[in-house]
Amino acid sequence: MLTAAALLLTGCLYSLIPEESPRSTASAAPVTDGVSPDLLPFYSQTLDWAPCSGSFECTTVTVPLDWTDPAAGELDIAVTRSRAEGGEPRGSILTNPGGPGASGIDIVQSSLSFMVGDPVRAVYDTIGFDPRGVGQSTAVRCLDAAEMDDYLYDIPAAERGTTAWEDELLDRHRDFAEACDASSDGILPFITTENAARDMDVLRAVLGDSELTYLGYSYGTFLGATYAELYPDRAGRLVLDGAVDPSISGLEVGTVQAVGFESALRAYMADCLTDDACPFRGSVDQAMADLGTLLASVDRDALRNGDGRMLGADALMTSIISPLYAEWSWPALTQSLTAVLAGDPTFAFGLADEYYNRVDGVYVDNQTEAFRAYNCLDYPVEVDPEDTAAAEARMEAEAPTIAPYWSGPDPCSVWSYPPTGQRGPIAADGAPPIVVVGTTNDPATPYEWAVSLADQLSSGVLVTRVGEGHTGYNKGNECVDTAVEDYLVDGIVPEDGLTCE
Repeated sequence: MLTAAALLLTGCLYSLIPEESPRSTASAAPVTDGVSPDLLPFYSQTLDWAPCSGSFECTTVTVPLDWTDPAAGELDIAVTRSRAEGGEPRGSILTNPGGPGASGIDIVQSSLSFMVGDPVRAVYDTIGFDPRGVGQSTAVRCLDAAEMDDYLYDIPAAERGTTAWEDELLDRHRDFAEACDASSDGILPFITTENAARDMDVLRAVLGDSELTYLGYSYGTFLGATYAELYPDRAGRLVLDGAVDPSISGLEVGTVQAVGFESALRAYMADCLTDDACPFRGSVDQAMADLGTLLASVDRDALRNGDGRMLGADALMTSIISPLYAEWSWPALTQSLTAVLAGDPTFAFGLADEYYNRVDGVYVDNQTEAFRAYNCLDYPVEVDPEDTAAAEARMEAEAPTIAPYWSGPDPCSVWSYPPTGQRGPIAADGAPPIVVVGTTNDPATPYEWAVSLADQLSSGVLVTRVGEGHTGYNKGNECVDTAVEDYLVDGIVPEDGLTCE
């Protein structure tokens, strides 16, 4: 069965440069208008900010464990703030870097200017937070580093595609799920995007904002769109960059992403072939065929790394996907593939580890665990064999290099809790204009998803970046940057359908 691929936009994929900003402990009073009595203790919290990570401030916000029963328990949401750099702020802008599972605190504190452009930082307090289940918030916990290495990198003993292979992988997924359930202190049934969006409304209120101003990337677009659907009257200026289509199934997500990464891989290969350092020769088709041969080769005979790990086709595929998120990472992919062709897996493992945020044998965050927890509750498990067969046929036709290493038994089929989310279009009727940014050859969140989300939203406005890589804002395209910043700063709505070359 096809599994949904990763929807990740994480700090480890970018050049992370710490930024300095002024610090102040001033906070506006909580906004509690219209809040029900059972939720008032959460919405009326007074925040206790403390200096952290240089010039940033940090605090913790308490939210209901179960939004249907606020008295059932609490979760902690970790929050960081960079004060507006231009003087008196007009409010806060919440941000989310994607995932699900990426740490909003880490990326804001390590690369603030990458996350939010200068004009926006000048007038808003920039807020990073770790959603429920993630990072420094009350977090999903599963395996230690050695166990995670075994789970992510061990090569199955059975032959790929056989029943024995599927059974072996399902056993691993089941063991992982049981470890998560045992180590996460009962929070797994409540790790959903809807709950995380409701948590954002508490953040908005306790920060003193009557409306939410928000910049979400990748999965963060689904989080933002869900917020607008739940609270259209509290939505302010929302920008959703690298859109996830909420109306499609997990099966279609995985299929479209496979096609998207194949397209990005072909674009990389066309660029690589113009460079003498490229390890491939001939046409793009010939080079892709040679890469397919390389993948098949390590699938048969894995390469041993210096730390004892074996580079098989799955780990090699992860190392290929990782640098396709950003065009500037393509030279690293060339270096990695050149080394693998020479029998050296070191660079490939470096790229795969970067994808999983593994540094010196340590997983520096829990993004992989949180990713699984969110997706297994947000996406109903696929059961129709005809749909699965059609999806696999499409991948074989449109993503022939990637397809052999993209399918496998669905790990969510053995998750400890059944899914509660439903897939369907989001209209957010009554919300003000919502700007949706799509990049034409984005491999992780393909452009067609941005078009679809903008169409679904009653007030959706589509901005198109023509180019490569994941997401469009703050990537060097002045047209996109101006459209986003004019909206966030001055409320100037871009022309719907604006195309930025």
